[in-house]
Amino acid sequence: MTDGNFAAGSGGHGPAGAGGQASRVAPPGASIATELDAAGVPHDAMARLAELEPGKPGSIFTSDLSVNEFLLVREVGFRPLGLVLGSSIYHVGLQIGRWGSNQELDVLSQAMYHARELAMSRMEAEADALHADGIVGVRLDVEMKEFGADIAEFIAVGTAVKAEEGAGGGGVANWRNNKNQPFTSDLSGQDFWTLIRAGYAPLGMVMGSCVYHVAHQKFGSKISNIGKNVEIEQFTQALYDARELAMSRMQAEAEALHAEGIVGVQLRQHSHTWGSHTTEFFAIGTAVRPLRPDHIIERPTMVLTLDA
Repeated sequence: MTDGNFAAGSGGHGPAGAGGQASRVAPPGASIATELDAAGVPHDAMARLAELEPGKPGSIFTSDLSVNEFLLVREVGFRPLGLVLGSSIYHVGLQIGRWGSNQELDVLSQAMYHARELAMSRMEAEADALHADGIVGVRLDVEMKEFGADIAEFIAVGTAVKAEEGAGGGGVANWRNNKNQPFTSDLSGQDFWTLIRAGYAPLGMVMGSCVYHVAHQKFGSKISNIGKNVEIEQFTQALYDARELAMSRMQAEAEALHAEGIVGVQLRQHSHTWGSHTTEFFAIGTAVRPLRPDHIIERPTMVLTLDA
């Protein structure tokens, strides 16, 4: 497969361009069933969520939290409701980068962003059906499928939670973000506990994507560099620029949520099936806000282990 030969499906993109946020907001007054159906959540998922019946005596919950994470999430005032997920199997089309040019492949950037956004919106719709305040421990993965070299599944999985009275030390009327959506966070249960105890709350996972074609070196340049320690400036500039584009798009999403900052940022690089000179840079983290203006962060305590 030639560089950049990975397809883009059609899909809505937000105002931020290639990394723009697709809408996750249901129409005003829409019912939960309508929201699930509009998001593309299958009827089997609706039936599974209905069986959980969170809050009713004798009802169960499902969760991918570890035992320690579950106990810490409960200790800080949140009750797990159920495992929620979203999936999108996406076919991406054709865009070819110029052999000798550094350039973003914006069609591919939009495709990779929109496919993840579809998975996230379906996961959030499932959390809405459980009347959750947020989703913790979110994993957002990409799996290439045997259906074809240009087909991938984007999967978002997490545990929907409900804030109990007094969660976060009390005094918090609404744990949802400024778009009235359940907060999402990819922090571990331990980090979530620490964040809440320190007086902060997650607003949502924010992300940015950039698929970039890195120019090939000219033959003369390769020959002249043999045996030398020398920076390959066109490679440096290409990877630098691609990372910055991904980071700036992630920051724009955090600003739209009126966040104070982003924690737990990861900057990943994947070539997928595009070849050696086309790669995706993907930035993701959790946008956070202070719970109250007068919060005080507790001093860390020293713990001495007795293990050998």
